[in-house]
Amino acid sequence: MKRRRTVLLTLAALLGATLTGLPAGPAAADEVEQLKNGTFDTTTAPWWTTSNVTAGLSDGQLCADVPGGTANRWDAAVGQNDVTLVKGESYRFAFKVSGSPEGHVVRAIVGLQVSPYDTYFEISPQLTVSGDTYAYTFTSPVDTTQAQVAFQAGGSADAWRMCMDDVSLLGGVPPEVYHPDTGPRVRVNQVGYLPSGPKNATLVTDATTRLPWQLKNAGGTTVAHGWSVPRGVDVSSGQNVHSIDFGAYRRPGKGFTLVADGETSRPFDIGTGDYEQLRLDSLKYYYPQRSGIAIRDDLRPGYGRPAGHVDVPPNQGDSNVACQPGVCDYTLDVTGGWYDAGDHGKYVVNGGIATWELLSTYERELLARTGESGRLRDGTLAVPESGNKVPDVLDEARWELEFLLKMQVPDGRPLAGMAHHKVHDEQWTGLPLLPSDDPQKRELHPPSTQATLNLAATAAQAARLYRPYDRAFAAKALSAARKAWTAALAHPAMYASASDGTGGGTYDDTNATDEFYWAAAELYLTTGEQQFADYVRTSPVNTADIFGPLGFDWGRTAAAGRLDLATVPSKLPGRDKVRQSVVKGADRYLATLTSQPYGMPYAPDDNLYDWGSSAQVLNNAVVLATAYDITGAAKYRDAATQSMDYILGRNALNISYVTGYGEVTSHNQHSRWYAHELDPNLPNPPRGTLAGGPNSSIQDPYAQSKLQGCVGQFCYIDDIQSWSTNETAINWNAALARMASFVADQG
Repeated sequence: MKRRRTVLLTLAALLGATLTGLPAGPAAADEVEQLKNGTFDTTTAPWWTTSNVTAGLSDGQLCADVPGGTANRWDAAVGQNDVTLVKGESYRFAFKVSGSPEGHVVRAIVGLQVSPYDTYFEISPQLTVSGDTYAYTFTSPVDTTQAQVAFQAGGSADAWRMCMDDVSLLGGVPPEVYHPDTGPRVRVNQVGYLPSGPKNATLVTDATTRLPWQLKNAGGTTVAHGWSVPRGVDVSSGQNVHSIDFGAYRRPGKGFTLVADGETSRPFDIGTGDYEQLRLDSLKYYYPQRSGIAIRDDLRPGYGRPAGHVDVPPNQGDSNVACQPGVCDYTLDVTGGWYDAGDHGKYVVNGGIATWELLSTYERELLARTGESGRLRDGTLAVPESGNKVPDVLDEARWELEFLLKMQVPDGRPLAGMAHHKVHDEQWTGLPLLPSDDPQKRELHPPSTQATLNLAATAAQAARLYRPYDRAFAAKALSAARKAWTAALAHPAMYASASDGTGGGTYDDTNATDEFYWAAAELYLTTGEQQFADYVRTSPVNTADIFGPLGFDWGRTAAAGRLDLATVPSKLPGRDKVRQSVVKGADRYLATLTSQPYGMPYAPDDNLYDWGSSAQVLNNAVVLATAYDITGAAKYRDAATQSMDYILGRNALNISYVTGYGEVTSHNQHSRWYAHELDPNLPNPPRGTLAGGPNSSIQDPYAQSKLQGCVGQFCYIDDIQSWSTNETAINWNAALARMASFVADQG
């Protein structure tokens, strides 16, 4: 999800193992203390407190009486202003703090003392009565003389006492060199392999000749053995590697390990059950992302929360949202929908591609030779609508579809039928922040051609899939799709501004040719009308080579139209050539997968991993899976299935990018409410949440402080502040759901 954002920087887990190839930090300047009177020997000056906090000296400490009943952490605070930070310089932030009674949380930050109050470092420890000493290093992303160090202690129902001492911000400290713990050198899919499917692993080793391997069951008995295949230096990781193929072993079981070169892999299963569950968990991800509804703890234990943005203070709400100044003279009710990612914004372009992929996951189950529509039947996802005799995946997608329809410009207004590009906060908010606690003003942003065509495409697709369950909604969706199509034809080049990125992502795109093709394809498949068939056939996209190395996403949507034209039955002239083009694209991804020692259908130009690379791997696998659905050729099924290995642990970092799936998994994704890393009272993301994955551009300051010079797969860190490598997003999880469902069907 290419969009960004305020500067946010925080704590890294210091991991134990070393890794060659990651550079040491730059030489440091002389160490200089930036704070005044951090030892509180005779006075508390120049430290300040908010007006509701009483503070004074006690046994050489600053002790503050914090009132109860405040809503936010920053409502009660102690701090020091006018601190100087130098861009690119590293600092050690250290302090001792205690709390009575124990169990309260303080948010310690280094940030900007004036609007927009950017945060450069933060940590939220849970305090004990006896106190603990904390020390962290970070690199400043800015030059400023208006930084502040603050201890935010509000948000508690009851009053408590906080004491602090030895507070220090030491500049010129050498940055800590980040060494990710990559675990055993035998890299496997930590979740599991299908009994009759491919089974491959990657061995990191200095050896240049073949090595013996053994497959062991849970009891330690060797059940298969063979020899590795040297592959040389893998460009994507910079490692010397071997491949191991143990696909001949087909007996199901749990707790297998693979042993080679004196190393034992992390455990894995052989079976289908994990993928059946991942199919459901990846779709269950969406319910806690809902805006405008309270999330029920009985449906998602540990994830219950109040409704967000429903006009209940401090929210300013989504039921009567005005445009940015000068954009329009009306307000819209845009409640509902999914929060797009780790913030509280809702975006039509990303909502569109995510909704399409969920609907296509269901549509494949209806049409494909291995599809099993009953697997996504009513009651499978435990959503509030379960029991209404509608497949739960359609209920979930409808929550977003209803929001997309609300974003359409009303009749009688300028640009009627177009869709507003997005709605989000006027200013960026910090972490952590529950949706119900967001105090920012909400704004509608200008309509765009791409948003309008996303609405046309998904609403047209919805019209054919919801017709058996709700004919009125299907008719409403098709009417909106037609209206959006007509409006887009009249305004074919209204593009979102690349500079409109305050408070939310831009999702800017200056080419709508692919969206026009996709929308025309969906309208044709639903209506069969000649006007849409003609548009599809004459579009330059229809014969273009669209299956490039990066795959498809919100900004490259031609594949959405091509895949549906290839698989949804129709009388489109030239449909065979459309199907052949998908198979040709799959051949390219198959060749890529075969060439990659880590076995993924993804090899970006110059080894520059893109934002959301995890989802791009999966979407390239979708093309392989579709080629299997078209041809029935096992090579495409096996390649699509093998693509999941990379996502689930067979990668250079030896980590599963799906929360809760595997022995070592991503679980600190960037999110304002799945923020356990910053606030122990909040949860980690739910099981089945996909992390964005390696991103060579490492746009966020935290990743920049740890990953400078990273190679390909190593451009990732599982920390909540790394929004460029570790965010969660609705479109990425849609790709995971689609591929998990496909693999589960192959069992």
